[in-house]
Amino acid sequence: MGFFDALLGRSKPKRANLDDLFALPPAALTLEAATGFKPTGVGAVAFRQVEGAAFQTAESESIALISSDSAASVSQRNDGFGYTWQVVSDSDAQVVSLVTNLHAVNSALVSQGFDTMLLCSTVYFANPDGRRLALVYQYKRGTFYPFAQSGPKQRDNPLEIQVRGILSNELPFEEDTSRWSPLWDAPGLNDTPRADQHP
Repeated sequence: MGFFDALLGRSKPKRANLDDLFALPPAALTLEAATGFKPTGVGAVAFRQVEGAAFQTAESESIALISSDSAASVSQRNDGFGYTWQVVSDSDAQVVSLVTNLHAVNSALVSQGFDTMLLCSTVYFANPDGRRLALVYQYKRGTFYPFAQSGPKQRDNPLEIQVRGILSNELPFEEDTSRWSPLWDAPGLNDTPRADQHP
């Protein structure tokens, strides 16, 4: 950050660091203890798809890496807004394994030079009442934010603020709440992995 930025109170957004995802497993334990929200075993990576052999190679590489995990499965979905989602399910609902597989998807795209195509990664949670919650990592900001959809085009803002308060010391949260973009009906949000989903 430059002198004038500091003087005027401006700050540059944190650069994305894929290893930030590995802070999620301990954060998930904290979240469960405080709120009862448990990992569903499902997460996703969203990216803008492009044409070309290199991109297809990156996609195939990530799918092959995930398929080597006997508890994991992966599906690819389009959201209708120009983004493709690779939805990863872990039948054991192990956050460490899920995050490792999400990291593999991201790394495969970055290694082929497609880091600018990455939008976000999501890990999904549910409570005993069936309410759903996502922790979202946005690449362009290098920060997390919570997203809780409570109905069609409705979100649970109090829950999102509560989650930020609980995890603010464990994850780099996005301070500007206007950048907490809604991911309405995000692919994978309502999925529940089953044992028979193994590849």
